[in-house]
Amino acid sequence: MKFNPFVLLVALVLFTQCNDSAPNKVVKPRKKNTPSIPYTVMDHIPHDVNAFTEGFFIHNGQLFESTGSPEYLPNSESVFGIVDTTTGVITPSVTLNRKHYFGEGITLLNGKIYQLTYLSQTGFIYDATSYKQIGTFTIPSKEGWGMTTDEKYLIMSDGTFKLSYLDPETMTVIRQVSVAENGYAKKNLNELEYINGFIYANVWMTNNIVKIDPETGQVVGKMNLDKLAQNNKSFYPNSMEMNGIAFDEENNLLYVTGKLWGRTYRLKLNNI
Repeated sequence: MKFNPFVLLVALVLFTQCNDSAPNKVVKPRKKNTPSIPYTVMDHIPHDVNAFTEGFFIHNGQLFESTGSPEYLPNSESVFGIVDTTTGVITPSVTLNRKHYFGEGITLLNGKIYQLTYLSQTGFIYDATSYKQIGTFTIPSKEGWGMTTDEKYLIMSDGTFKLSYLDPETMTVIRQVSVAENGYAKKNLNELEYINGFIYANVWMTNNIVKIDPETGQVVGKMNLDKLAQNNKSFYPNSMEMNGIAFDEENNLLYVTGKLWGRTYRLKLNNI
């Protein structure tokens, strides 16, 4: 009898169907959970409940903060300056005209302070000692949000899933990093801080901070700080979402706060 491979194939298919009582199932790959970043709350210091926090960093042991000025908060101001850690009050070094500019992220690099604004596409450069304005630059996106530095480039967010690296001399975009978590674009990246080779970012409208690998753009860790937000809101009901990350490298402490918060929390991260 001549061998017929087609007949054998049909027989095998019929045999499989008759002996498989379970319906066909599509096995979906499991969604990976982003590793949580463990932390310990060490203590807290006062924060100005009128400060609509947009930028936060520590330099030479001093805490700097920048704020915005929403129209629905008529008494708010767009300022930046050094924070008195015993009172939480900012001593303004610069105050922007709120009719024209909404202050956003700030950072310090090579003796200069760089400041973003929200919708005007105008950034400002100041001498870091006198705080005298020494220049302006065009923000290379429709909006300016957060800013930090890796000590070579300026790194900014614009509310999307992209981070832009700027040459501090020309203020042009050198590269962009697309940020993703488990295969999905991570949007709403806000205030930034560069810590030990990684970028930490507040996620707007949440109390989450994500840890980003700047080489790949992948989110490699996450901090959920809902408990701190709830703790703060129990004392200051008008407080809004978290926004503000400052790393105290000397003491290995992370300072976190939020818009209109009454407290800034100092955290010890167990994996830094």
